Amino acid sequence: MLSRAAIGRQAQRAARRSWQQQTRGLAEPASGSFQYQTGEANGVKFASRDIPGPVASLAIVAKAGTRFEPIPGLAEGLDRIAFKNTERRTTLRIQRESELLGSVLQSYHSRENVVVGAKFFQDDLPYFVELLAEVATMTKYQPHIFHEEIYPMMSLHQKSYLANTTEMAINSAHGLAFHRGLGVPLFPASSTPMKKYLDADSLSEYAASAYSQPNFALVANGVDNGELSKWVSEMFTDVPAQPAYQIKTEQSKYYGGEERIAHASGNSLVIALPGSSSPTGPFYKPEVAVLAALLGGQSSIKWSPGFSLLANATQSAPHMFIDTKSSIYSDAGLLTITMVGSASDIKNNAGKVVEALKSVAQGVDKETFTKAKALAKFKELQYGQETQAAIELTGAGLVHGGKAYQIDEVAKSVEGVTAEKVQQIAKEALENKASVSAVGDLYMLPYAEEIGLKV
Repeated sequence: MLSRAAIGRQAQRAARRSWQQQTRGLAEPASGSFQYQTGEANGVKFASRDIPGPVASLAIVAKAGTRFEPIPGLAEGLDRIAFKNTERRTTLRIQRESELLGSVLQSYHSRENVVVGAKFFQDDLPYFVELLAEVATMTKYQPHIFHEEIYPMMSLHQKSYLANTTEMAINSAHGLAFHRGLGVPLFPASSTPMKKYLDADSLSEYAASAYSQPNFALVANGVDNGELSKWVSEMFTDVPAQPAYQIKTEQSKYYGGEERIAHASGNSLVIALPGSSSPTGPFYKPEVAVLAALLGGQSSIKWSPGFSLLANATQSAPHMFIDTKSSIYSDAGLLTITMVGSASDIKNNAGKVVEALKSVAQGVDKETFTKAKALAKFKELQYGQETQAAIELTGAGLVHGGKAYQIDEVAKSVEGVTAEKVQQIAKEALENKASVSAVGDLYMLPYAEEIGLKV
């Protein structure tokens, strides 16, 4: 637990923060930047942007998502065990100290990354660099934690996943598109024998690989780059230079296909098409983001369908959810159109997705295209300035290609998109195989061929 002296220091920090907040007016110009500065210390890659404000964030982004796990459950296990214990601190101590510091600890995993981080007052940076260094070097786990906490929580997650037709359809579409790698579901199904694969030894070995110098990066918001470099140099001294074993990384390959899953709790149809990699990846296509905004589905203006093609085409089904999204990864991406609602609404409107793609391939009027590009740029800027998104994109960029995500470069790329590029993407989508997943009432939900798609 924190000593009395440490608690006294916290009181001093609180007083200092109060004074800082009183002296900084809302009209004061921002001194920070949304540009990330990068560096390396002790073989550890890091990046930070010194945006103004009293709260900072710091996270480890490890190349350890479901795409890279050699057996099921490792990514989720690594996520859930993040703050369970370190060599110096128990779970209870970590929780109590974090509460006394007024901070928030969090961890999650995606298809490519496991992210472990914290939000805290800027003065407390040294403590959290040290804590994350301990998390990264704590790669020997106790079996009892799995039986008491990990297995029961994962079981609940599996059941929740199986009850969600949309999540099932999205995961199914990824599986059709990429097979293994990016096609591996975010959460294992309940039929997966977790105890057969996931145990303390397998997770310890995976952690020792994920938290080696080539496979993770440290990313901060609201932190001076020089100060971060100083503390990384002091705290990250025991990180292995090489992984326990090489995490398998192969170039993603797109396949396509169709899957139909009967389900009694709802109806979802996901149409997935080849998309764009992340801005730090080798296959970045900003025109995909513009096409996603052009197709749309969910209006950005309340009580109005807006300008998007699918929002206007499906007004006869007001209770059906439809939305287009560009999902980006390090070396590939998917443009997904998701439809959720009654089976009859989906059946009657699914063909309008293909009609919308055909209309784009034939040409879009200037005003609609201008609106779509403006919305795409806004969404990219909005997404990129969010702490969680920027941290994961930057960390993944450093790990996979040594390049940080820079929000202004992305905005310029979207600004440079032409109508001809968007037309070409729409044409290619119609000519190539789609990945189509239907979950729900299979008697009603349409087949891909019935709506004009190739699989």
